[in-house]
Amino acid sequence: MKQVVLDMKKYKLLTVILTLALSTNIANGQYQYEREHRIKKCQFPSNAHTFLEDKLKGPKNMRFYGEKDSLKVSYEAKFKIDKLNYSIEFDEKGEPEDIEILIKEVDVPNDSWSNITSYLEQEDFEKYKVKIIQQQYVSMTQESVDKTLNDAFQNLLLPTVNYKLMVRGKKENGNEDYNYWFSADGNFIESKKSLPFNYAHVLY
Repeated sequence: MKQVVLDMKKYKLLTVILTLALSTNIANGQYQYEREHRIKKCQFPSNAHTFLEDKLKGPKNMRFYGEKDSLKVSYEAKFKIDKLNYSIEFDEKGEPEDIEILIKEVDVPNDSWSNITSYLEQEDFEKYKVKIIQQQYVSMTQESVDKTLNDAFQNLLLPTVNYKLMVRGKKENGNEDYNYWFSADGNFIESKKSLPFNYAHVLY
């Protein structure tokens, strides 16, 4: 009888532990964040430097950033070519992932922008402001990287591009920043909360 009681206590304790672990995982899965901050050139992956030199011949005034979200660490190089602001994102190993161009609202097709704003207006913001819009080219495989770079540097409007928006939204607890991704048609893909600057020392 004593053995049965002890086994029941162990079972209850194990159940509590598993329940807490599952609750934590669910909570973490529902909360996605993203944080970017400037880093030194020496902190940027060496093979990413090689890629930039080979493909871009090293634009002047290049700036380097580290980025961490709830799933991964990545790196970003920002630069200007022909008066357009570009950025190339690399994964933790320094492999290219996408290239983005800073654009304005008028550069987004009307129907796509209408779909984007309709989605944002359904979010639970008291009010919001779109701070930054980027046109994103995401096909950066070994076979397609040259074509993708060529498409981006020509600023081609293709059905495969995405739009990334940085949005400041006001809710009950104040103003917060979010990143949203939409397809070329303006359909929602995903969103992440952008953490304030003082979180950088925690993430890196």
